[in-house]
Amino acid sequence: MSVLLPIHIVAGGLAIILGAVALSASKGATVHRRSGLLFVYAMLTMGMSGSVMALRQSLTNANVMGGVMSAYFVVTALTTVRPLSAWTRRLDFGALVVGLALAFVQFSLGWKALASPRGTFEGVPFFMLFFLATITTIATCGDVRVMWWGARTGGARLARHLWRMCFALFIAAGSFFSIRARVAKILPEPFTTPAMRALPIVLVFVAMFYWLWRVRGRRTLELAR
Repeated sequence: MSVLLPIHIVAGGLAIILGAVALSASKGATVHRRSGLLFVYAMLTMGMSGSVMALRQSLTNANVMGGVMSAYFVVTALTTVRPLSAWTRRLDFGALVVGLALAFVQFSLGWKALASPRGTFEGVPFFMLFFLATITTIATCGDVRVMWWGARTGGARLARHLWRMCFALFIAAGSFFSIRARVAKILPEPFTTPAMRALPIVLVFVAMFYWLWRVRGRRTLELAR
């Protein structure tokens, strides 16, 4: 397990950097496509290594769910802008099963946390578990729509890709910036305050809504070019 820790840390750092590059780059440009693909690889490495390490503590450890959730969002975001094939359909179906399982576990743990004296489950507050469960449920509803009625097109397809990539980036940024001790190891003291640590997470959502506004109504899928 000690071998996985540096891999997890490096992959997490790269995911945040590559995600920021992809999010700020012009959509559909070479920089966006390449950094976005590398972001997917980094997120998968970070998520799976974190999940494996967390399994030593508990099957319901937050890092287990966070790692699987990261993989779910980047995989479905990637297949959204890939040509439809038997392989992408199998990936989408597998991701749907994973998403449904995640939502069920998150809601179940949310109720357990709500019923506990401190309102937490293994340190995670109930409202965060319900928030994640709600987002996962919304995402799986979108997966069902794609499986049943076919792939989205135009602006709707761009939006599906963007928000899923951004939520995966939120998971990566949140896992790092939410813990002061982690930030303090890399950044100077002024950047360890609650406001400064919250800023990158907020910027992820600001950028996400900006790009969702920009791509609204588009009829062509520039990201797939």
